[in-house]
Amino acid sequence: MSNVQTSWIDVTAADGQRFGAYLARPPRTPSGAPAPGIVVLQEIWGVNAHIRAVAEQYASDGFVALAPDMFWRMQPRVDLDYNDADNAKAFAFKKELDVELADQDIATAVAMLQTLQGATRNIAAVGYCMGGMLAYRAAARGGIDCAVCYYGGGIQHQLELAAGIDIPIAFHFGENDKHIGADAVDAVRNAFAGRDNVRIDTYGGADHGFNCWGRTGYHQNAAALAHGRSLAFLATHLG
Repeated sequence: MSNVQTSWIDVTAADGQRFGAYLARPPRTPSGAPAPGIVVLQEIWGVNAHIRAVAEQYASDGFVALAPDMFWRMQPRVDLDYNDADNAKAFAFKKELDVELADQDIATAVAMLQTLQGATRNIAAVGYCMGGMLAYRAAARGGIDCAVCYYGGGIQHQLELAAGIDIPIAFHFGENDKHIGADAVDAVRNAFAGRDNVRIDTYGGADHGFNCWGRTGYHQNAAALAHGRSLAFLATHLG
């Protein structure tokens, strides 16, 4: 995107190994004021063209966005497309992912983002698909200021974490999602019932992956509405 500054940077993991993360900085402004940060958490297709574009989109909205490579322990910089052959690879990577190590890598990425010149210490986690689930887990672990979870698969099986989430968190679900049914969304609603730090939005006619223009489930109206709501949420809670 015009004037957005992008690069791959190295992040040092807790065990001393290094992994890549895609960094997108907002355009320079006359004030030069630091910007809040967003850790963008990938789908199962890796930090691919879509996720890099999402990071750039948030950078154009005025955030410092960092998309860490969640599959680096298996294969660095996985970059898959949305076709049968790459879908099979993507699901294989997801199956092998150690979520506990992923949690640690996200925490490391958050700490790294907080030290970058031009970024404030106010950080959000925003995740999509698998990344939505990881953003939910990051909210439970602490260390971030808010979280946004797009169609996070498997959250309904980790609702024991809900009680420990005291930061603002937002969920986006498609009402026609074939992977996350209405019963799963209801379970999330029930787990957070009565909590004023939680927002849950559903989108009529939208399937799983509705934000991704590279997937058959892309739903322009839902993607635009969810992005607007996410920006308002982030502006409110990142200061």
